[in-house]
Amino acid sequence: MRVQTAKTQVAIIGSGPSGLLLAQLLDRAGVASVVLERRSRDYVLGRVRAGVIEQGSVAILRGAGVAGRLEREGLRHHGVEIAGGERRYRIDFSAQNASLTVYGQTELTKDLMEARDASGVSPVFEVEDVVIEGVETARPRVHYTREGARHALECDFVAGCDGFHGVSRQSIPAGVLKTHERVYPFAWLGVLADAPPISPELVYASHERGFALCSMRSAARSRCYVQCELDTDVAQWSDARFWDELAARLPAELAGRVERWPTIEKSVAPLRSFVAEPLRYGRLFLAGDAAHIVPPTGAKGLNLAIRDVDQLAAALVEHYRHARDGLLDEYSASALRRIWRAERFSAWLTSVLHRFPDRTSFDRGMQLAELDHLVSSAAASTAFVEAYTGLQA
Repeated sequence: MRVQTAKTQVAIIGSGPSGLLLAQLLDRAGVASVVLERRSRDYVLGRVRAGVIEQGSVAILRGAGVAGRLEREGLRHHGVEIAGGERRYRIDFSAQNASLTVYGQTELTKDLMEARDASGVSPVFEVEDVVIEGVETARPRVHYTREGARHALECDFVAGCDGFHGVSRQSIPAGVLKTHERVYPFAWLGVLADAPPISPELVYASHERGFALCSMRSAARSRCYVQCELDTDVAQWSDARFWDELAARLPAELAGRVERWPTIEKSVAPLRSFVAEPLRYGRLFLAGDAAHIVPPTGAKGLNLAIRDVDQLAAALVEHYRHARDGLLDEYSASALRRIWRAERFSAWLTSVLHRFPDRTSFDRGMQLAELDHLVSSAAASTAFVEAYTGLQA
């Protein structure tokens, strides 16, 4: 089979937010890239994912020229509510001049895709049989098949932004790659509904029946979750059953606001913590979910990915503009320090808010004491805001 060969400076595997944002940042600095994606454009644009964006991430998106709609339509929050049984606690971000913006990842992906289309270098979709080779040489190649034809993309660097199950991390030899993982014994059952949120801010609930979260994607669209078993069958959960269970886990005043709206999406997501290291092998660099997974409790996954590619883009630009590789050499160690801090926070918040299968009454008492300490201690609240809003990133 004849191989069609093309050249670029950076080959980016994966067209999620991390891959698209990296391409956008590089493009604005005059560095050429090609984004390869195994899924279709419609599939990528239809994925329902996270939607809580730290102010530091907003600044990065603004610098990339893709934050216009986010800043017009996103919901800016200056606090979050945590409920423990019938007790409700609000944690205020204002004293630390911090905020979050609620803006669906699906919408962010649309903005990034439009920016790539406007650049004239849209992602290449529906590629198959991707093979990365030569990353230990000065000129790596990415081989793939598209529409029955075999292609080779020659490049200087490969950025693996293709998620947890992608080929990029698997291209690092087993003797080099080390992974760290915790799989949680529960999942989240989530729904999306065209319904007004029950509260203007996110509500996290720790209850005897299990965790619940009331979030939103806009002032008229709610995104809500309840903790469930790993083997939960979505088909067994009618809309009425979900809303009844959500209400049962909320304090009475909030439960009274729950209305039984039709849902437009329903899915089960298992929880895990995962870190791979190193994040560099030769001229291959990992970013986003290819490098790490956090439980969604702390709203860190998308924000970590944004910061990964911002750091990687700066390192690549330094290489091309100034022929210096210091930032590239530091990328893995520097990013991992940031990633482990986010992993710590996300794992801690997950442990405080969820019902574990082997939990005792003592364990429950400790959870409630943690929540009480969080709101009664200025130092604890300050540390929470720093971690949750990304001030400590």
